[in-house]
Amino acid sequence: MGEQDPSDRLGGDPLKDTKENGTGSFSQFSSSVRTMVRIRQKYQAMKKRRLEMASVSSQGLMSPRSTSPKVFTFDNIQDPISSNPSSPRKRKKKRRTRVLYPSNSLRAVPTKERSRAKNCLYLLCIIVFLQVYNAIENLDDHVLKYDLDGLEKTLKREVFGQQEVADSLLGHLHDYLSTYVHNKPLVLSLHGPTGVGKSHVGRLLAQHFRSVVGDDLVMQYFVLHHCPTDDDIPQCTKSLDSHVSEMVTQAEEQEKIPVFIFDEVEHMPRELLDTLQDLIHPKNNNEYLNAIYILISNLGHEDITKFVLHNSSVAVSGHLSLIQELNPWLRGYLERYHMLFLEAELLPFMLLEKSTVMDCFIDEMSREGFYPDRSHVERLAEELSYYIVGEREFSHTGCRQVVAKVNLL
Repeated sequence: MGEQDPSDRLGGDPLKDTKENGTGSFSQFSSSVRTMVRIRQKYQAMKKRRLEMASVSSQGLMSPRSTSPKVFTFDNIQDPISSNPSSPRKRKKKRRTRVLYPSNSLRAVPTKERSRAKNCLYLLCIIVFLQVYNAIENLDDHVLKYDLDGLEKTLKREVFGQQEVADSLLGHLHDYLSTYVHNKPLVLSLHGPTGVGKSHVGRLLAQHFRSVVGDDLVMQYFVLHHCPTDDDIPQCTKSLDSHVSEMVTQAEEQEKIPVFIFDEVEHMPRELLDTLQDLIHPKNNNEYLNAIYILISNLGHEDITKFVLHNSSVAVSGHLSLIQELNPWLRGYLERYHMLFLEAELLPFMLLEKSTVMDCFIDEMSREGFYPDRSHVERLAEELSYYIVGEREFSHTGCRQVVAKVNLL
């Protein structure tokens, strides 16, 4: 423990220094070796892992016999699910869109935005409905202008025993007068024996239409009065043609329908019938299509009488069926007489029974201021002649002699 020699401290032991230097260099070398070993082990592990991966991939991409290196591509890759059909195939779940509803309220599926075309369609439907409704109202206004309700009341009050004919006449007038534009004129042909009310209906029609359309648009033509002799036929044809043309033109300007009533058509000469046919069936002028022609005659009255007497067993309610059965035969007869009746609507008047004649007496006596005593009326009715078929009696002259009998009172 004594003090060391200074020479020893300065020089030191060379052997000792050599040993210490050798020990330090060995430790450094061993650490370097260990580092290299670890790096080599990591390299060997990575290389082994790469070889294993390469061997696995070579089993799927290359045949076992091929030893040459192959270039990797995606063409030969197989789906492991498709290559192994035994493996369960998982289906992809479709993602469903969830509809979120507000809480504490009624659930309702959200609606899409409404198209504006639907609103336009609804508006168009409303416009069409209003147009149709307006057209119907205009038709009613056009009919009201001719006051057919008043005409119906007049016919029921003034005409006896011809209710079916009156209803048919009003039906034709109502259908025709509902519109102003037509494709043909309305031709009504009234036929029947003497005294059944044909001329009386013609006078009532003339009186009514004069009150609604004016005197200038109603013509009542009596053949024996306007064209009495054969020498007047050429002048009569010209006058008739010009008069009808003037009335039709005037009615066209006023937008009204004229009415032409021809009585005693059975006395009308052939030339007048031809002229009237040309007026009823015009070829070029449309204004002639808006007109009403009423033809009154007793053409075929003998056969009508025979038909009614032969079917007199039919009840009064069956008169309409009798008229329908009579019309085909009557049309064939009239078409053979003249082609004027080709497109005419036929209205045959039936024979009047004794009870109807008594109604005529009561009405005429009331007009003349006589009290219509029932026994007096029956006595007057007995003075007339009748067709007797079973329990029914049909007058030979209808109500034609009623006025003359009452005037003698």
